[in-house]
Amino acid sequence: MNHGTAPFRIAVFHDNFAQAGGAEKVAEEIHRTLAPADLWSTLYAPERLSAYARQQGIRTTWMQSLPGKAKYFRYYFLLYPFAVEGAKLDAYDLIVTSCFGYAKGVRKRKGAVHVCYCHTPMRWVWRTADYVAREGFSAWKRTLLNLLLKPLKAWEMRAARQPDIFIANSHAVAERIRFAFGRESIVIPPPIETSRFQLSAEVDDSYLVLTRLTPYKRIDLAVEACTRLGRKLVVIGDGPDRARLEAMAGPTVTFLGRAPDEVVNRHASRCRALLFPGEEDFGMVPLEINASGRPVIAFYGGGAMETVLDGETGVFFREANADSLSEAILRFESMTFNPQRIRSHAEGYDTTVFRRRLLDVVRSASKEFAQLSPDPIPALEIPELAAAGSGKAGRP
Repeated sequence: MNHGTAPFRIAVFHDNFAQAGGAEKVAEEIHRTLAPADLWSTLYAPERLSAYARQQGIRTTWMQSLPGKAKYFRYYFLLYPFAVEGAKLDAYDLIVTSCFGYAKGVRKRKGAVHVCYCHTPMRWVWRTADYVAREGFSAWKRTLLNLLLKPLKAWEMRAARQPDIFIANSHAVAERIRFAFGRESIVIPPPIETSRFQLSAEVDDSYLVLTRLTPYKRIDLAVEACTRLGRKLVVIGDGPDRARLEAMAGPTVTFLGRAPDEVVNRHASRCRALLFPGEEDFGMVPLEINASGRPVIAFYGGGAMETVLDGETGVFFREANADSLSEAILRFESMTFNPQRIRSHAEGYDTTVFRRRLLDVVRSASKEFAQLSPDPIPALEIPELAAAGSGKAGRP
């Protein structure tokens, strides 16, 4: 991006870089869009950083000195508020936060602008019962967590006053922000690197799961459904739920663990379809699979309601159980899909579209930033985004 001769300084602040997921991809794309900008975080685990992040000289808070960051970063949840409020950001004229929990609470100097890209209000605060059930917490952990979350909820509501502008990653999250904080948001979907994915003339007979293996992703539904139907399923990803999933899987289910991009891309372009059984705030993987020309079988909830076109780019199942998913798989197998039409849909969410939208918001925030301009990018048709179709999905 071109700053011209701009005298102002920019910081991009992401909650933490202790895992590698969609939120981290978004934070990195925000940084690319606003470069040269300083990249900040509360902490990072070096072994979890992408090649891009490793090159950026991430600036951190005192939390970087805490032990076992990659393993225990979730257990430090009461420390993050102190870390983000103490981050030394007085030198910056523009702060863009990438926030699924805490970064919205950073402090700015008077006259600076804070734009918050919000992936969701804290799930563990606003949907505690659902969160702990899906994470499989024991009774004593649930009791302790409920006690500790009361002050954290009050802190987040205060922290939500800090940003000048909220950006939500979906209409569902925009509704959650309105419900939780009484704030309005501009909706900008996450960036999809469609150029990374290609169509294939060959399609295998395997379904695909591509995600971190944590309980709330509900990969158990995909494993159970494919085991029951005798359908081949390839699971790419790793996480704390892997052992349980492997124990319940039948002989048609294969676990590959983490895989390099070339393996992911090959399966993405040749899978029968992606199975996406969890409720995500947005969900970038379905669109990445769409960029490969392949359809998605998704649970009807969260961001998938806005990105999956039923009958065109995939099909939905409505109940969060293996029976409903099995029925959707059988229905899917009686249908035909146009790979080029599916890819064209994904291109409407390309990184170039994201950059243009983000820069439009930043430039509108202050006359000082009017000279910000992106590198030359081709014109793309930007899709009109449907509002969330469920009041349930709209609440935190």
